[in-house]
Amino acid sequence: VQLQACGGGLVQAGGSLRLSCTASGGTISNYDMGWFRQAPGKEREFVAAIMWSGGGTPYGDFVKGRFIVSRDNAKNTVYLQMNSLKPEDTAIYYCATDMTRDLVYRGRYSAAKEYDYWGQGTLVTVSS
Repeated sequence: VQLQACGGGLVQAGGSLRLSCTASGGTISNYDMGWFRQAPGKEREFVAAIMWSGGGTPYGDFVKGRFIVSRDNAKNTVYLQMNSLKPEDTAIYYCATDMTRDLVYRGRYSAAKEYDYWGQGTLVTVSS
């Protein structure tokens, strides 16, 4: 399966963006999904995950209620709604999966090494 994240761009601090992750060559509707981000010079960081069913949506500690992860399995798409963006949210955002249903259930969702399939990333730039 090939993943593609889109929806990034330049936004002012306090603004919002919605990222989308679509799949080709297979379906992601049966699998848990994750969002990560990587800022220049920093390690890849867990942002959010969502169970295959849409339930169970853990977030990184820094999110603090600003982001919402969701999915539309009929459209084979996962979303990341980002609100109240801050300059420190500037990063490339990636969606990923390991094509299983237990990333969230077994608590494996926050480690990048648990994911086998990654999209190419979409750049989010937040200006102050």
